[in-house]
Amino acid sequence: MVLRGYVPTSEETLQTLAALRLQSLNSDFSTHAPFPRLEELFPPHVLHARLPPPPHRAPSKCRGARLRAGLLAGGLWGQALAKQRAERDQRLRGRLREEGASTMAAIVEKWKLLQGMGRPEAMAAYVALVREWPGFGSTLFDVDLQAVRPRLGVVQGQSWQWATLTPLSLQSPVGSGPQHLWLGIGAKAVSLYKPGEPEPLDSFCYGRISSFGASDSSTFRLSVEDRDMLFETSQVDEIAQLLNTYLASASAQRLTRPQEPPTSPPASEPTVVPQGLCPVAGPWRPPVGSSHS
Repeated sequence: MVLRGYVPTSEETLQTLAALRLQSLNSDFSTHAPFPRLEELFPPHVLHARLPPPPHRAPSKCRGARLRAGLLAGGLWGQALAKQRAERDQRLRGRLREEGASTMAAIVEKWKLLQGMGRPEAMAAYVALVREWPGFGSTLFDVDLQAVRPRLGVVQGQSWQWATLTPLSLQSPVGSGPQHLWLGIGAKAVSLYKPGEPEPLDSFCYGRISSFGASDSSTFRLSVEDRDMLFETSQVDEIAQLLNTYLASASAQRLTRPQEPPTSPPASEPTVVPQGLCPVAGPWRPPVGSSHS
């Protein structure tokens, strides 16, 4: 998850994590130790972000120039453009190699400082660094927030009254308009993150979630109090299954206390999340596939 960029932190910390991984794999620094490839130690997207963006070619306003470009596209002009692109790609590859070498040198210097640290200590230090991110232990899903819509979710007997769905215009903590986000499913809450940002844009305790489910094969609906949030994602089933897992665990803890048996809603109604299911703070184990490192 670190290598895929799902643990937002500084480059300095990412280099320290890479050094700790080398210490765990190879023990103390040695010139004879096998070196993994840089992309197995450090997030590649960080290096690519250092490269200059591709040049933006402004459209020509001269009709004659456009005509000449069209006539020459398959001739000398096209060959010149291809040569320019090849030279630019070669420069970018060279720059990427330089950045990679510089980053690996910084990682090795940090590795040398870890001399004498045993494998268990290196692993513990690695996890301690990753745990500094508040979202540690959550499973992160790439989603596109498509809509935030008002709803009336007050239960009247056994009937649900839904507000009319409106165009995407409702103000919300995460803003309006389609947005690419991380949906973090954790043991205590569901959170929304802007990719790369350590703090969540919004976080919902399970007791605030009214219902959830799939609107279709690529749209996931999450109802929180007076809002419906619609996400486009290719992992609808995975999100629903993980939410069900956490809710079942929270329900089991809740049912250990004496209470009146809940009344099940009709099968035709949306899945309603029982209130008061915020897990009690304490040690927990993240599920397989979560973003612990």
